[in-house]
Amino acid sequence: MPSRPIHHVLADRKFVCVPFDMPVREVTRLMLQHNESAALVTEHGILTGIFTERDATFRVLATGIDADLTPVGAVLTHNPQAITEDRPFGHALHMMFEGGFRHVPVVNASGRPTGVVTARDALGLEAEAFGAELVRREEITVIL
Repeated sequence: MPSRPIHHVLADRKFVCVPFDMPVREVTRLMLQHNESAALVTEHGILTGIFTERDATFRVLATGIDADLTPVGAVLTHNPQAITEDRPFGHALHMMFEGGFRHVPVVNASGRPTGVVTARDALGLEAEAFGAELVRREEITVIL
């Protein structure tokens, strides 16, 4: 399953994408509204960074920055590692493991965001495998 292309993992899933100059409070409200842990940040439609819950906690809340006046571009993670949607999901998992992060922006050949994969997506793979294992055990029980 980690060999599935990322576009299958995303499956037309919505994601939060905001402009570089949007105030942090507006960004975090969008993240809350869409139940997302990250927002992709663009300048002129091109991915320039990612803003995560950790950024909100450690770069804004902990430092006392005014979330209403500060643009997200001032506190985001610049130039995040990204991946194209034709790559296997396992490659994104490897990037997350090696880089110590939990989100990988997905971009097209022009650098425009098309989605984001998260460590949480790996839980879906585990749940599928767990479900298949339960079915297999039930089948064995019926045979015995």
